[in-house]
Amino acid sequence: MSANGTDLTIGFISSSVAVLLYGSNYVPLKKYDTGDGMFLQWVLCAAIWLVALVVNLILRCPKFWPFAMVGGCIWATGNIAAVPIIKTIGLGLGILIWGSFNALTGWASSRFGWFGMDAEEVAKPLLNYVGAGLSVLSAFIFLFIKSEIPNNTCSVDTTPLITEHAINRAQDPSRDYSWVDKLSTLQQRIVGCSLAVISGILYGSTFVPIIYIKDHSKRNDSIYAGASQYDLDYVFAHFSGIFLTSTVYFLAYSIAMKNNPKLYPKAVLPGFVSGVLWAAATCCWFIANHSLSAVVSFPIITAGPGFIAAMWGVFMFKEIQSHETSTREPAASRDQISLCTWCPALLEGRCTRGSPDWPP
Repeated sequence: MSANGTDLTIGFISSSVAVLLYGSNYVPLKKYDTGDGMFLQWVLCAAIWLVALVVNLILRCPKFWPFAMVGGCIWATGNIAAVPIIKTIGLGLGILIWGSFNALTGWASSRFGWFGMDAEEVAKPLLNYVGAGLSVLSAFIFLFIKSEIPNNTCSVDTTPLITEHAINRAQDPSRDYSWVDKLSTLQQRIVGCSLAVISGILYGSTFVPIIYIKDHSKRNDSIYAGASQYDLDYVFAHFSGIFLTSTVYFLAYSIAMKNNPKLYPKAVLPGFVSGVLWAAATCCWFIANHSLSAVVSFPIITAGPGFIAAMWGVFMFKEIQSHETSTREPAASRDQISLCTWCPALLEGRCTRGSPDWPP
């Protein structure tokens, strides 16, 4: 097999593993209350950093580029909005919106060379733009989808995968209400969709510093001259930025709570496992970026996780049982949306495979 063929094989295998893990990383949190999410995000990011430490040691400690930490800071900033998004518009719609803007931002920044990166040429620009146009259209359609947040929790055996119960619905009737609960339905809609768009844009920008370093490493007059072209060499710096930013946000949250942050001990181990799964998925994405290029890997990896999460819900947690049961209809509707919209997203991935790395 040629070197190009080997890269493609590695790239698509890595993309497949990343999609599987991204679609499954919330499964460990299914049965646990995580409150406002600030404590959970810190536990998750601590696990992410530990995975990066192991990977860094395996790679024999490649040179640390501090600028690569900026990408981690960007991701962690988008991540703190995840729980408010889920509280306001639901997990299903939230993933659809931020996933679409994630894919669009990642594709556009690589395709047109935003933020000082080198633009990536494609063999068939028309197909590339058609695929991106489908993603734009789907993103705006998602903004007008009505999402219903169930008020009542379900039994343990049939609880939908990381539903609002798992995120913010405690069975204790005396639970504290967050600022989100005080918003009207319209306000929740506006806030949730706005945060999802912002988070998606931030998620789509997370690889920009690494790609910038790689592009400028080829220029002798750059401070990054000679930097590694292997994306995984930057994983420790990237994940360090995630953990550092997460810690800063958690400390700020603790100060705002007057040194009385809401902690959820039962969420520690599930949160840690979730962080490990996310970190492994992102390492696979780094490998896919190296083997396929970001303009190809972004649409593929951002399209699939919603489909995997829907499969978990259907076959493992029995989310969709009968349309006659009113408490199942919101979950069923979200999963049907995920399944229907995954196909256009996959088409976008195929359209963007016209990069120079794609064989004739």
